[in-house]
Amino acid sequence: MRLTVRGPRPAAAVWADYRQIARWPSWAPHMTSVDADAERIAVGVTGRVHRGPVRLRFTITAADEDAMTWSWRVLGIRMVHAVRAVPGGCVTTFDGPAPYLPVAWFALRRLVSRRREEAGHRGDG
Repeated sequence: MRLTVRGPRPAAAVWADYRQIARWPSWAPHMTSVDADAERIAVGVTGRVHRGPVRLRFTITAADEDAMTWSWRVLGIRMVHAVRAVPGGCVTTFDGPAPYLPVAWFALRRLVSRRREEAGHRGDG
């Protein structure tokens, strides 16, 4: 299923928050921390997302800096993310399982929010 979220942050800033794996918990509150074998998303990067004592392994299966798209597998489930610039901000899309859409919607609203810009997350990548 596809989820589309629009917000006022510039696409480059949103992409920077996707690209830097350590930043994920700052906009995705369902993650308390992330461990990965690289700092940035790239094909083949593996790691674990944490939610308290729960640890889920992931593998990044695609990443395209120019297109601002990436995908990963968690629990064998493929999820795809994309960012594109639009007048006044950006649109981000998420393709994944229907049960995860409410969690993704909440996280992506935070990711594209002007409050992230005001808090100093300006995509210094």
